[in-house]
Amino acid sequence: MVGHFDTVDEYIASQPDEVQPILQEIRRRALAAVPGAEDRISYGIPTITLNGHYVVYFAAWKHHISVYPVPDADEDFEREIAPFRAAKGTLKFPLGKPMPYELIEKAATLLAERERERGWY
Repeated sequence: MVGHFDTVDEYIASQPDEVQPILQEIRRRALAAVPGAEDRISYGIPTITLNGHYVVYFAAWKHHISVYPVPDADEDFEREIAPFRAAKGTLKFPLGKPMPYELIEKAATLLAERERERGWY
């Protein structure tokens, strides 16, 4: 369900009613996990940025929510995300099942740490 949106609010408002609160919570938690972050649309989907650098993307699809990219992490985190790995760089969370918000928040935190280690912030 990718289209042309100018803002994250427009993107979320375009999604089915039952999906909108899920996207709002992912957005809220991702922004909270990355102090100083902002959000914008990039590649047609919501993107969390820090100092102009992309940290994490998320999108709603017909049957799932995707979060990109997948951070490198320790074995415990790898075990936690294993059931949601769809591809090398994608996590897929099925709609209609409890959304693992804490896991998404942890992924955003790890991605922000990775970007900070690159010295961009």
